[in-house]
Amino acid sequence: MAEPSYIGRAVRRIEDEQFLRGWARFTQDVSLADALTLTIVRSPYAHALIARIDTQKAETVPGFVTVVTGRELATWLNPFPTPPQSAGVRAQHRYPLAVDRVRFVGEGVVAVLAENAVAAVDAASEVLVDYQELPAIIDPEKAIAPEAPRVHPDWPDNLAFHWDHQYDDVDSAFRAADVVIELTLVNQRVYAAFLEPRAAAATYDERSGQLTVWASTQTPHMLRSGIASVLGVPEYQIRVVAPDVGGAFGAKGGLYPEYALVAALAWKLRRPVKWVETRSESVLATNHGRDQRQHVRAAFRRDGTLLGLDVEILSNLGAWNASPTRPTAILTGLAIAGPYRVPSLRLQIRCVVTNTTPQAAYRGAGRPEASYLLERLMDKAARELGLDPVAIRERNLLGPDDFPYRSPTGVPYDSGNYPAVLTEALRRFDYETARREQARLRAQGRMIGIGIASFCELSGPGWESATVRAHPDGTVTVLCGITPSGQGHTTMLAQVVGEVLQLPLKRIRVVTGDTVAVQQGIGTFGSRSTALGGSAAFLAAQEVLEKARAIAASALEVAAEDLEYRDGLFAVRGAPDRAIPWERVTRLAYVMEGPPGNLEPGLEATRFFNPGRRNVPFGVHIAMVEVDPETGSITILRYLAVDDSGRIVNPLLAEGQIHGSVAQGIGQALYEAIIYSETGQPLTQNFLDYVVPRALQVPVIEAAHVETPSPINPLGVKGIGEAGTTAAPPAIVNAVLDALSPLGVTHLDMPLTPERVWRAIREAQSQASG
Repeated sequence: MAEPSYIGRAVRRIEDEQFLRGWARFTQDVSLADALTLTIVRSPYAHALIARIDTQKAETVPGFVTVVTGRELATWLNPFPTPPQSAGVRAQHRYPLAVDRVRFVGEGVVAVLAENAVAAVDAASEVLVDYQELPAIIDPEKAIAPEAPRVHPDWPDNLAFHWDHQYDDVDSAFRAADVVIELTLVNQRVYAAFLEPRAAAATYDERSGQLTVWASTQTPHMLRSGIASVLGVPEYQIRVVAPDVGGAFGAKGGLYPEYALVAALAWKLRRPVKWVETRSESVLATNHGRDQRQHVRAAFRRDGTLLGLDVEILSNLGAWNASPTRPTAILTGLAIAGPYRVPSLRLQIRCVVTNTTPQAAYRGAGRPEASYLLERLMDKAARELGLDPVAIRERNLLGPDDFPYRSPTGVPYDSGNYPAVLTEALRRFDYETARREQARLRAQGRMIGIGIASFCELSGPGWESATVRAHPDGTVTVLCGITPSGQGHTTMLAQVVGEVLQLPLKRIRVVTGDTVAVQQGIGTFGSRSTALGGSAAFLAAQEVLEKARAIAASALEVAAEDLEYRDGLFAVRGAPDRAIPWERVTRLAYVMEGPPGNLEPGLEATRFFNPGRRNVPFGVHIAMVEVDPETGSITILRYLAVDDSGRIVNPLLAEGQIHGSVAQGIGQALYEAIIYSETGQPLTQNFLDYVVPRALQVPVIEAAHVETPSPINPLGVKGIGEAGTTAAPPAIVNAVLDALSPLGVTHLDMPLTPERVWRAIREAQSQASG
């Protein structure tokens, strides 16, 4: 085989032309003749009984067609299915619209259908709903109390899930400790803020009996299963198509009420239905992320050696457990040891429901919460022990001889050289020089801080599928179960298959996001697409190549092992004039008489790849910041990311993933937060209130890689898409606290808004003066 021609090369994205030229087709662009527009009347209350719904005035609006309530839907739809991975999670009965009570502001109450969008909005504004307001519970710590109002009346309390885990003798570790470090943290609630809000359209074909649903989703096969379950029809009657998706970040996974509603109404009314949410709707009703309260006690020796952890996590699930698998706090628990040796561990996780928007996956989904806890802990321990933050990490990091490794929560780690990554990050940042520069600038009165975050993730869950099909003319189609939403999957899959088949990328077409065209797949989340989807495509391409080799061998009347394949040509070793090109072989695969040698006709292969466990990427990110003492504003002076994501298939795509995820991590660290009033009213309902970082607030991000191939997939790759959201929040918060440390400020919760920082500075100065 020729030297690698695509894997490892910074190939520009081959899918970008359609976006640059305006040819992309998002769900909103789907045009269906005679389609009804759906608008949803949403609850203005966090918790209330639905006493009466009056639609008389709405019915007089020109263009009005019909209304549907949750009570009506419940007579002919099934409740949402319980994911098989949700064992141990308390059962709930959720429908696309609220049936008898609303549980959060923004929950759907009435579906209004009209001939056009204007009529639908006008009619929805005329729907009158009488509510009987009930006490709302917003704070998860209050929700867990026995006397708290019940979000679900049929539950004995508001506890949806709990997990207690212990590894080794934690009490002995604390007795042996020289110092115990204690820390309470809030990982605030955030919104995914994708460019394209959610949207869905559906149409029913009477002749075929097929319901086709277009949706902005990252899991079309999972969505098909959910819709089929709700409708009570076979999955083969439903086709789900994910057109171009304008960002997802975990928040477009699983079964959304609106997607099920669009499908159900098109099925029932036998007319196409379309729904596109507004940005304000999106902030209210799209699943939120994070929202954990964390308390950790850690036992350390005086030299910085970690002896044990005692961790309590309280996760706010919102009104419903909306995760398509298990609550994201489970991943926090599984990842709680991070990249460190943790000799003993006690872990308690409680997931509670409240009268807030449901919480589920957001880029990182539980892993960033674990990293934030550990990295804030390491910095506090270093400060109290008089150690450099780097030194305490060096003392506790897993080393290359520790692999293969199993964490205290039972998670196997595949490979890594964590000290080498840390060393490379320190070298590239020139850490010692940076500390000297910090001291020089501090002497001038400037507030400069340096923060570090060492982290590992648990990436690539489950299995994935791919079909590689060679056509008679030698072109190739790749059908894969992953679903892109801006990552560059088309380029990645073409590179992987092109590497095996040694074909130009322009001769390879990639198809994703269509449950009729693509064999059963899982989708895109959890940094799984290259490790699983790419590996499945790699294995399928190898199988295609071997069959092509057999056909070529029969045509040349030689043994298959006597052939070498290079640059699209099968040639007999030692007799290069005896050769047959790839295009001739693909023609022979489909001749009417069958290929030579009585081989089975056709040239394609489908592979389902399941590594049996997750891969574990690792990284070290370092930030330098400056705090303005007069305003509390924060400037990121420098940001370095050094990651071990295994073998890098495309450095350009990898760098894009780092840049995007770091930007979102900066958002959580400094700007973003979903805030509720005590009565459950959202105080952040659009981009005027919910602040995301702008381009000028994101620094130049230096990215580098140390490659430790994973042994659990044929490409040797690990996840990379969530590195920045995992590392940036603790790196930046640690840097800000380092900048404020001369004032005695040791703790701040995210987001570190200018007001929050300014108040901390003023309070510290006030205490110092008297």
